[in-house]
Amino acid sequence: MRVTITARLALLAVTMTLATSLLLIGFIWQQSHGDAINELRRDTIEQSDTLTALWRSGGMPALRQTISNSVGAGDRAMIAEVVTAQGRRIAGQGPLAPSVPLTRDRFRIGKIAQSGQWSEREAGVAIQPVGQFWLINGHMLDDVQHAQRTIERALLLALGLALILGCLGGWVLTRYVTRRLNRIANVAEAVTQGALSHRVGAPKHSADSFDRLGRQMDGMLDRVNALVAELRLVTDSLAHDLRSPLARLRTHAVTAAKADDPLERDSALTALISEADMMTRLLSTMMEITRSEAVPADSLKPASPLSVVQELADLYAPVVEEHGLNFAFHGEVQASLKIPLHRQLLSQALANLIENAMVYGKSGDTVELTIVLNGGEVRIEVGDHGPGIAPEDHDRALSRFGRLDGARTTPGAGLGLALVAAVARMHGGRFELRDNMPGLRATLILPAVG
Repeated sequence: MRVTITARLALLAVTMTLATSLLLIGFIWQQSHGDAINELRRDTIEQSDTLTALWRSGGMPALRQTISNSVGAGDRAMIAEVVTAQGRRIAGQGPLAPSVPLTRDRFRIGKIAQSGQWSEREAGVAIQPVGQFWLINGHMLDDVQHAQRTIERALLLALGLALILGCLGGWVLTRYVTRRLNRIANVAEAVTQGALSHRVGAPKHSADSFDRLGRQMDGMLDRVNALVAELRLVTDSLAHDLRSPLARLRTHAVTAAKADDPLERDSALTALISEADMMTRLLSTMMEITRSEAVPADSLKPASPLSVVQELADLYAPVVEEHGLNFAFHGEVQASLKIPLHRQLLSQALANLIENAMVYGKSGDTVELTIVLNGGEVRIEVGDHGPGIAPEDHDRALSRFGRLDGARTTPGAGLGLALVAAVARMHGGRFELRDNMPGLRATLILPAVG
């Protein structure tokens, strides 16, 4: 059976709590045990040195008297005795026949007797020669072991509390994670069932990972919703805009097929070709918009925007003048400035703007092409002095198939400005329309840094 993510999170929380508690308990136990042994070692060595010094100054009688006084204090765990070289006690308190080897030893831990009460537990002792005898002093580990058992009981209690707290923390963690994930999963489930309006609603400025995931999902859903709405608009508009050309195509084809007069037949075929060309341009522009929206960012290559605009100026200057208009180019960008560009799509977008200015400009007016660097942005502007577009119609003019009333009598499908806007977005920029007083000034704005 597969373990759920929430169960694994809870198990991880409990495991980490237990591991941390065990490490801490082990460290405390080791430290307390070590401190107790070190204290016993220090006291035993100090007592051994004191008794040895007393023996040197007062001899065996003074040593016996001091040991007798110490034993008389009533500490039954204390060891202080004098034994012969054969290992028999002659004075003091301790095993009658100690089992430790009679060699000089500042401190050692172990059993000091083979039988009797002194053999039941370990002791920490020092062994020093005093003349022809041996001095053994120290202490049974009763107090140390008792203290250790007390500490162990306290640590076991702490471990139990840590386990309870770990389980509680794991439960709280899994509840929190499950709630946050369920919120996102519920939105995903609703979207799967077709409810594209559902959103996670994460705070905008939160650095929480779940909130970041929620914001990314909301942004993705906004984009999907926009694409679905745009797809619906495109299909509806294509169906509407292609209905009339297709009907005219059929009419011209039928006329050409039935015509007996060669001139009438040629006229019908010419009209048919014109309608087919218009449909081809419409579909080509749609493909260009789709292509610009599908171009990955890494396909943009560093290039000079001035060189792209200069090439278009050289290409369109004579064409504009043939239409009875003047052409003016003005550039304030260094040729050395290079930014990530898609030269072909950018050229197509600017060509659309220049051709629009030619269509709507009046004879004798000037079509202006300008490129400037302003505030970290490259601004490419195309201006004319035609009828312009009212500010309230700017958004509709930038939408696909956005045909304004004043443009109904001119050929086209209302995709030119939509292509320019798509190319601007592809470059991480934006596209703006404003009044040229009179006329229209279209501005393609690109970031000046890659």
